[in-house]
Amino acid sequence: MPAVGSGDLRHYIEIQAPQIVQDPVTGEMQKTWISIANVWAQIVPMSAREFIASAAEQSEVRGRIVIRYRDDVDATMRVVYRGKNYTIFGVMEDDVSMREHLTLMVGQGAREPMDADDMVVLGGGP
Repeated sequence: MPAVGSGDLRHYIEIQAPQIVQDPVTGEMQKTWISIANVWAQIVPMSAREFIASAAEQSEVRGRIVIRYRDDVDATMRVVYRGKNYTIFGVMEDDVSMREHLTLMVGQGAREPMDADDMVVLGGGP
């Protein structure tokens, strides 16, 4: 991908990371999202439909988001843009310097991976 000019970065997004916190009243562990950064980005909708198979479910990939390089973004995070949450499926560095920009492959409406605590054992028991 060619260099990204500042004029291409015209969408203001928030990058969030998951955090597990304990409810002070019930003691229950809950997943929340904390803001890592607010950055300017280029949002590129995908022209073709691509599917990612995961746990026998398919989620439509909606597009990619290009941001200036950061070393604190990974696929456990999500992007919030105009009040909508976008799951980050992958983070790719630029192919030349690997330090100029990041391309985030994102989708909306994807089922989040289950935590070990969310798993249910199916079948009969003694």
